[in-house]
Amino acid sequence: MAASLKAFRHFVHLCSSQTLTNLPERIKNLWEELIGSYWFIPTACVLVGILLAPILVTIDEHFDRETVRKLSFAFTGDDQAARAIMTAIAGAVLGVAGTTFSITIAVLSMASSQFGPRLLRNFLTDTPNQFVLGAFIGTFSYSLLVLKSIHKYDVEFGVPQLAVTFAIFMAIVCALLLVYFVQHMVHAIQASHVIQDACHDALKNIHYRYKDTCDIQHQRDVMHQDVESFLTWPATPIYAPSAGYLQQIYIESLITLAQDYGGVIQLHTTIGNFVTDKNVMGHFYQRPASDESHFQKTKTSNLAVMSRTPDGLFWQRFATSIHLERRPVHSDDINYSLGQMTEIAVRALSPGINDPKTAINCVQSLTACLSIMMRRQPPSPYHFSIPPHNNDLPDILANQPRMAILSVMTNNPKISEFIDLSLGEIRRYATADLMVLKALCQAMTDLNYACVNSAQRQTLLHELTLIERAGEENLSYSELVVDLMAMGKQARQFINNTNQQHFEYVSEFSDHIHKALQTPSK
Repeated sequence: MAASLKAFRHFVHLCSSQTLTNLPERIKNLWEELIGSYWFIPTACVLVGILLAPILVTIDEHFDRETVRKLSFAFTGDDQAARAIMTAIAGAVLGVAGTTFSITIAVLSMASSQFGPRLLRNFLTDTPNQFVLGAFIGTFSYSLLVLKSIHKYDVEFGVPQLAVTFAIFMAIVCALLLVYFVQHMVHAIQASHVIQDACHDALKNIHYRYKDTCDIQHQRDVMHQDVESFLTWPATPIYAPSAGYLQQIYIESLITLAQDYGGVIQLHTTIGNFVTDKNVMGHFYQRPASDESHFQKTKTSNLAVMSRTPDGLFWQRFATSIHLERRPVHSDDINYSLGQMTEIAVRALSPGINDPKTAINCVQSLTACLSIMMRRQPPSPYHFSIPPHNNDLPDILANQPRMAILSVMTNNPKISEFIDLSLGEIRRYATADLMVLKALCQAMTDLNYACVNSAQRQTLLHELTLIERAGEENLSYSELVVDLMAMGKQARQFINNTNQQHFEYVSEFSDHIHKALQTPSK
């Protein structure tokens, strides 16, 4: 009895308003997880077929049959013809569904070996593929239920003519979907198409995390004294509730938790990192009793912060404020999205595949994503609790500047880390390929167009130095080394010279030929 009561209390806590502060985001993540599963859309199509069958049969029973016979496209045969048609449709669509499933498995096997296992999710979550399979098995379910409603001796009302007509129409649609499915799979297995989908996925996460403009009010909040002083407060380590990959951080829930316990939660782990149950994910800094926030109650009660030591309820609420998975799955993690393109490039550079063109395509797509990240406002690691506005306050207090209390501090990767984990990873595998190394040099100059500060330029120059060193130590011919070093020198001059507007590498041999062509012959 005690155990049941404890479990019930835990369930009530999970469903409480404090835990579900990020309810819209949690629902969005659940919906994306359902859409991303391979069974959801086909199951929904089966349910639609199961619901349509009795509805159309019921309409048939109350519909004027003479009117149906006047329709040129409607089925007007007897029960034997209707049963034969429905049996043929059910058997045909089920066989085609098996064929499409076999084709999908073959494509997944090829994609796993050529593009990497992390790209399998892109094929499994492809909505057109799921809808085609769902249309086949949904039509099969619908045909079985309509076949069940066809009676032998009651010809007048035993043949659901509209239902059979709709089944014929769905059979034609399924035939067209089969042609579309084959055409779609042919395009889906092309490397350029896979890279484009991965790039689109990364850009979606970048636009979600990075903002177009800077939040001026947030920059003012960052000047709060807690940002500088909270590291000196009494700290309690926060351990991971279980082992796994950090897939989601519900910031609003953590802000509410930190506010209720009167402190600051600092997370050292970022989305996508692996933790064990002994990992210190962060620290909870308890606000000291002498802090001035304790004395704000004399002015207004809704700004008062009363600190307390973390207890069992604190750890339960923290466990529901993050989402851990046993395996890395798709989320809003930008590293995961960029890593898909990096994995394609690394596999393309392997001796078994040896496709540098695909690797260059990945480099160009990664450059496009990183360029947008460099121009946009990165997410701030500081998250504040903003007390609600109280209309009952005196006018003097109501006109005071907004009070923001630091509650959560997260660990956000810098642009240099993204460059190293994407383009830098490709560089480490392309040390003996001049074509890819030159594409990486070109990427540094392309990213220079998006630089907004000197720190970003220093990152590009550092990566350019590593590219030159990789080619110098691993290229097989001295002529190739000279070519790469010449391009690196021109790229470095372009990055250092902020007045240059355009970069175009011209090799020494090409420059010599160009001058020779311009020299008039004697």
